[in-house]
Amino acid sequence: MLYVVIGFLFFAIVLYFLLGGADFGAGIIELFTSDDNKSRTRRTSYQAIGPIWEANHMWLIIAIVILFVGFPVIYSEICTYLHIPLLIMLMGVTARGTAFSFRNYDAVKDDKMQALYNHIFVYSSFITPLFLGITAGSVISRQVDPAADSFLTAFVFSWLNWFSVAVGFFTVALCGFLAAIYLIGEAKEQFDVKRFTKKAVIMNAAAVGFGGLVFLAAEVENVHLAHWIFGNPVSLTAVIAASMSLVLLWYLLSKGKTKVIRILAGFQVTMILVSVGYRHFPNVMMVKGGNNLSLLTNHAPAATINDLGWALLVGSLFILPALGYLYYSFQKKKEA
Repeated sequence: MLYVVIGFLFFAIVLYFLLGGADFGAGIIELFTSDDNKSRTRRTSYQAIGPIWEANHMWLIIAIVILFVGFPVIYSEICTYLHIPLLIMLMGVTARGTAFSFRNYDAVKDDKMQALYNHIFVYSSFITPLFLGITAGSVISRQVDPAADSFLTAFVFSWLNWFSVAVGFFTVALCGFLAAIYLIGEAKEQFDVKRFTKKAVIMNAAAVGFGGLVFLAAEVENVHLAHWIFGNPVSLTAVIAASMSLVLLWYLLSKGKTKVIRILAGFQVTMILVSVGYRHFPNVMMVKGGNNLSLLTNHAPAATINDLGWALLVGSLFILPALGYLYYSFQKKKEA
């Protein structure tokens, strides 16, 4: 049952990145859109986000609950040493959701408040994935120091380093790329298709650039990222598959296939996560001194894992069909 719980944890993280990441990416795309086209971008974004934006953070909650219940030591260490980026990320989630709601459903819509909501929405859409990526980079950076004797060493330099920040910007670029690809399929006019295609190209280039910085920063910070990815056949295969899917994506887009490219974009990002995560599995958090926190050893008692596993299995029988029907309902509504 332990592997069932671990599987659900990975599943929740991947879905949060694919769905929540694209959600954040819609705000990132809007942030880098000219004032003349912002209203067009918002309309298309609402169509794409509408079915899933409120359900996206469910996957983050599920991942947190799994860590809290099934792996309390790992949960405690992450929340202790990385509480600053986690707090900023959660504040961004709250601010973004609030701004999104108010700019759509505010009882009194005036230009001043709408401008405020728009600014909160787009900047929190940028900040949230930035600190999500910083947190993710920090858990494998070996910069967390349980023996730290100062506040800065324990709670600031554990995440404020070149590698973690590079992973943060790489995450932002991936979210923007996902959103642009998803929005291409939602665009009704050729003008918008061309705009979102251009955004996808820019975000793709940014992801490649920041990806290079991640590897460079890894060498500076002595994180063996290149060895993890290129020194393992599974991780290397995942990278090759991600690269091939990207080539196929752009080919299909040139042929006007705007729907299937979403699957390829999601597959590409999933392969990136697999390439990084597989090599150091089951270790989740790597700290200074060579110590690692493993999912296979730092878990709750067997009885707790069994109950958690069954709860996840039974719960998925209700959650997944409901989410599928939610998406189906919104698609039918758009077609009507």
